[in-house]
Amino acid sequence: MNNSQTNNSQMQDKEILEDVLTSQKAVTGAYNNFANECATPNVRDEFMRILTEEHQIQADVFDTMKQRGWYPTPTAEQQKIQQAKQKFQNANQQ
Repeated sequence: MNNSQTNNSQMQDKEILEDVLTSQKAVTGAYNNFANECATPNVRDEFMRILTEEHQIQADVFDTMKQRGWYPTPTAEQQKIQQAKQKFQNANQQ
């Protein structure tokens, strides 16, 4: 396989994973809504089980993309982390 074919293959893989990640976000959102609106515990439990599975798929795809450098996640600054913690601690105390 020459360089052009390798680059095309990687681009196709990236596009496929981007599509899968977008789809998984939509699927988990839908199952979350379904679980929130269940009238019976048995049905809610089943939706929650499915939702957990779908979140795991989403996390696996995200991790794969991150490992390949296709979903960069910058490291948070310590000051911003402290600000966020303080904000939520204050909100919980109110």
